[in-house]
Amino acid sequence: MLEPPPSTVAFAPRALPISQAFAWFQSAMRLFKLAPWRWCALGGITFGIKLGLEFVPGIGRAAAEVVVPVVQCGLFIGAAALDRGSALELRYAFAAFRAPPIALAAIVVSSLIVSAVVFLVAYALAGVNLLAEPTDARLSVSSISAVIAAFTLVSLPFAFVPFAALFQRTGFTRAFALSFRGFALNAAPLIVFGVISLALIAVGLLAYLVPLVAIFPLLAAANYTAWKDVYAPRPETLTTY
Repeated sequence: MLEPPPSTVAFAPRALPISQAFAWFQSAMRLFKLAPWRWCALGGITFGIKLGLEFVPGIGRAAAEVVVPVVQCGLFIGAAALDRGSALELRYAFAAFRAPPIALAAIVVSSLIVSAVVFLVAYALAGVNLLAEPTDARLSVSSISAVIAAFTLVSLPFAFVPFAALFQRTGFTRAFALSFRGFALNAAPLIVFGVISLALIAVGLLAYLVPLVAIFPLLAAANYTAWKDVYAPRPETLTTY
């Protein structure tokens, strides 16, 4: 259940060395080891909702672009819960839907911007409309690799928007401004973070998607630890779920 919102706190991001990218994954792995099976269950729920919506005729794929980013925030909420010593609960998969409309708008809009760029890349490289047919035969291995790389790298400036919106209640425009500032100060470690993430996703794809139920939660936990490191939030000032 959402606690009463705290007063808005706009944490100033700080610049960190490139080596911190590896520390983020180390911290994420520690969080993952605290509840590996529940992490995988949350990853499976997220992945299952995405696949389920994409099979809905007509509006399914468009709906997935709106619903799935909010569901994915449950992984961030779970990481924060474990970090403060609470249990990882499956209900977190849907906890973000109880956030204020302005926070949900920031989460969805940031995801839609990234998706739009990815769709443009796919159309430019292969003439494929991913929103209409994501499994189009014209998508070669090289095209798919380029699309995944575009998604990973384009998402980096928006990586901290959900945290500012959900945990800091900064408002719509401030969430974007804080995320862009955090990226500008930490472009090098975040690019390394993106490259490592891309490699892990590639492993999941090559293994017939099965490892993704663990890889997605691990990446979400790493994203959380990156946000915590860059913005150094005070736990008592954050909204909890």
